[in-house]
Amino acid sequence: MKTENHKNRSIRLVLLAVAAYAAVGCTGEFAEINRNPNEVTEEEIQRENYKTGANIKGLLSLVVPVEEHIYQFNELLVGGSYAGYVEGTLDGWDNKFSIFNPTADWLKWPFVNVLSETYPYYRGIVNGTDNAVMLALADVLRVAIMHRVTDTYGPIPYSEVVENRKESLAVGYDTQEEVYLKMFEELDAAIAALTENIQLSTEAFGKFDNVYGGDVSKWLKYANSLKLRMAMRLSYVAPDVARERASEAIAGGVITANADNAQLTLTENRAVLCWVDWGDHRVGADIISLMNGYNDPRRETMFTQVTIGEGEDAVQGYAGIRIGAIPESTDRAKAGYSNMIIDSKSPYLWFNAAEATFLRAEYELRWGSESAAQDLYEKAVELSFEERGVQGAEAYLAQADAVPANYVDNVGTDNIAALSKITIPWEPGAGNWESNLERIITQKYIAIFPLGNEAWAEYRRTGYPRLFPTVNNKSGGTVTSEHGARRLNYPTEEYTENPVHVAEAVEMLGGVDTPGVRLWWDVKPYNE
Repeated sequence: MKTENHKNRSIRLVLLAVAAYAAVGCTGEFAEINRNPNEVTEEEIQRENYKTGANIKGLLSLVVPVEEHIYQFNELLVGGSYAGYVEGTLDGWDNKFSIFNPTADWLKWPFVNVLSETYPYYRGIVNGTDNAVMLALADVLRVAIMHRVTDTYGPIPYSEVVENRKESLAVGYDTQEEVYLKMFEELDAAIAALTENIQLSTEAFGKFDNVYGGDVSKWLKYANSLKLRMAMRLSYVAPDVARERASEAIAGGVITANADNAQLTLTENRAVLCWVDWGDHRVGADIISLMNGYNDPRRETMFTQVTIGEGEDAVQGYAGIRIGAIPESTDRAKAGYSNMIIDSKSPYLWFNAAEATFLRAEYELRWGSESAAQDLYEKAVELSFEERGVQGAEAYLAQADAVPANYVDNVGTDNIAALSKITIPWEPGAGNWESNLERIITQKYIAIFPLGNEAWAEYRRTGYPRLFPTVNNKSGGTVTSEHGARRLNYPTEEYTENPVHVAEAVEMLGGVDTPGVRLWWDVKPYNE
């Protein structure tokens, strides 16, 4: 982990955002006063494109953070570890999220750094343009960023940050329920604006859009897919809301083809520093054990192989590290556990067609047709194979006896038996409802790697896939090893700079700010 230049970089980012904000002016009245206010002319988009492009780019860079240090903390040390995707290799890391005792300076990254970098960009857009497409994109991106924050902490500052036009982030918190309902409102308005402008030329603002190249129709699919993801998050706490919102999103049109996957492509993917250059992380035992048990051919495109065994018995294969492990030797951990296959040209995945299709499968399982659920489940697996460039989805889906593998530690002694015996093929019948839900979530877990924050949220919501307990638990009793962290503590900075409002947020959580407290939507009884 290389953090010495982050402070200077953050200062530069803030100065750039302020400069961009200062350069933005009001657009004035529209020439055609009878025109639908949500419609945008080519001339307007060109004019506002030049002024707001830098701010849109800034928001794009924070959905999945592209700056390597924020990426490391948010995607690997928090979401990746809690999802069973990633664990650290450093033998000196004995204070970390995965064992529930991170230091105060670690706790600030997913909260303070994300909020402080997001809002200068966001305000630069909403205070500087009347352009409906730009405003819609700003709202979609803010929701994409902040729904991950609320799913990490619960109550967060949200409505007051914008409604009061305050430059300070020391404002009141919303309950998580309020945050979700507000986000649905904002997504609906953004979807309406994007729909009005769906025929807009991709040349109009494509130069600053490194996700869809300015294609409004694809942004519309992403916005509906994001709405579907959030709707299904409420399936246990507010099923009627979940069903209604999910139905709207599906009817509006979600991502159904890999050509429409949401992923940010930059000149350089700096996440490669965390995985390859620094070697701070290796792939988790949970996902490797699943894919080994299923003899999954996607492994060869996702993970490096390592030597397993010694002497004449040595073979090449895939090995993961248990979450919560503290390696005795960094070098042995780097050599003995599989790495993610990534290079500087790899895109940052946000949302793929497989995830959207698994979500639709779950929707049908809960509220629609079981046969449709099965068809969508199988289609989602096929889409994932296609995305990875791998053949054999039909044979994979037909493996009747394949189950998750027991874990045998390739470096240490943290062996453990598989916690699930879930097979791959769909099992028709009402009596198989819960096992089919486990199939959907387990296969989605494989298909959305490396989206650890999303996988962690789905694990908390459904209890699937069944993750191994952490090897070490230094929470002081605030977290159970079997169920893992349910959220993060608020950072020290909130207690010193926003004490009144963070105290109110803690009361919203039941008066306790610990990682064992369950969020608003995390209400399903724990799986036996």
